[in-house]
Amino acid sequence: MNLQLVLGSIAVIGAFAMLVWAVTGRKDEQPVSIAVHSSVRRGGAQPDLRDHALASGVGDRTIGPAMEHLGARLRDLHRSGMVASLSRKIRSAGSPRGWTVERVLAAKLIGAVGLGGLMVLRFTGSPSPFNGVLVVGAGLFGYFLPDGLLDAKVNARQDAVRREVASVIDQLAVMVRAGLSIDAAVVRIAQSGQGALADELQRVVQDMRVGVGRLDALAAMAERVDIPELRGFVAALTQADRLGVPVSDTLRVQAEEMRVKQQQAAEEQAMKLPVKILFPMVLCILPVLFIVLLGPSALRIWEQFRG
Repeated sequence: MNLQLVLGSIAVIGAFAMLVWAVTGRKDEQPVSIAVHSSVRRGGAQPDLRDHALASGVGDRTIGPAMEHLGARLRDLHRSGMVASLSRKIRSAGSPRGWTVERVLAAKLIGAVGLGGLMVLRFTGSPSPFNGVLVVGAGLFGYFLPDGLLDAKVNARQDAVRREVASVIDQLAVMVRAGLSIDAAVVRIAQSGQGALADELQRVVQDMRVGVGRLDALAAMAERVDIPELRGFVAALTQADRLGVPVSDTLRVQAEEMRVKQQQAAEEQAMKLPVKILFPMVLCILPVLFIVLLGPSALRIWEQFRG
């Protein structure tokens, strides 16, 4: 095998692995700014920024800034609509650490060049139309891979919020009936709750503390998450506030509707199950079953005809 081809392939694969590591980041590392503000809030001494910077990972100190710089250059070359769409997806995914518009744009370019370059090495060693198609396909796959990963994060977060909406509305209804205002109930759930929806409510509380109205903050949350259940809940609260309807009654009705919708969604998924397992059973299970049951008989019949 050509040594140059092997070394080039290793270099491209290594670059792609570093790309994935730099984009996703390490979850156990804490950004410098967050660590500094946390130390100040706890009343500790002013931390040394150099020590915090050296304590961070290599990706945060070298690869991360390089990708941010490259992504900033690429951001000026892309359409504003595409940049706004990426920014909206990142917000819908919960703004995961390490996922910025600049890093995603840089990852799209590096992924396309890396995987496309790997297939170019293959094409150079063995030119053929099939390898040429592989070059184009690998480049497109590397370009759209960050979009696929980001869409997966968005879908996972939407599913998590969808599962939590009904229980959170029940908690809000109980707190409001117990005498708390809707604002205090939202703050209590944001502080004590766990999960994707509790994180979104924390963002709502932050917006309310800087002067944003409650309904506007909830509407912004519904726009970020972008699921029908949350949009309907916010619309019902807005209508109740404008018409003077008691909030506790609105929350009770919304909780009942969410429970019914969850039951209907579960029944719908259960009805789809037989159709989903039909094709794997026909293509994978039944042929093997026929071979095991009819194979010996078919061999004996064949031997009888040959004899």
